[in-house]
Amino acid sequence: MQQPNEGVWKSMRTGTAGLAWFFSYYAVRAAIESPERFATPTLIAIVLLPVLPAGIFLYLFITDMRRKDELQRRIQLEALALAYPLILLLIMTLGLLQLVVELNPDDWSYRHLGPFVILFYVLGLWLSTRRYR
Repeated sequence: MQQPNEGVWKSMRTGTAGLAWFFSYYAVRAAIESPERFATPTLIAIVLLPVLPAGIFLYLFITDMRRKDELQRRIQLEALALAYPLILLLIMTLGLLQLVVELNPDDWSYRHLGPFVILFYVLGLWLSTRRYR
């Protein structure tokens, strides 16, 4: 049986893993601002560093979702059901735009899509949570 504070601990653990992923990603981005400082194999190793915290976060997130009650699972599913098509729509739109106009890679590249994924997920959470109040 789950202890009363166990759910809070597991949420904090998942949140901490998410923050570790976030900070490791931006630490790597800062480290590779001057790629000439590193040899290519070292750069590849540096770039792969956020994969471990990302994997841990995803594992904990999925594990936490399996432990939630039916209503919380439904809210999460609806949030993802909104976020996934929205990010596909954004990728498709950017891909088609890139065929007819030159998009500045400093403004529109794959590394800029991550915040949109999070934004769309949070939007989905907000909408589905409101729906089930």
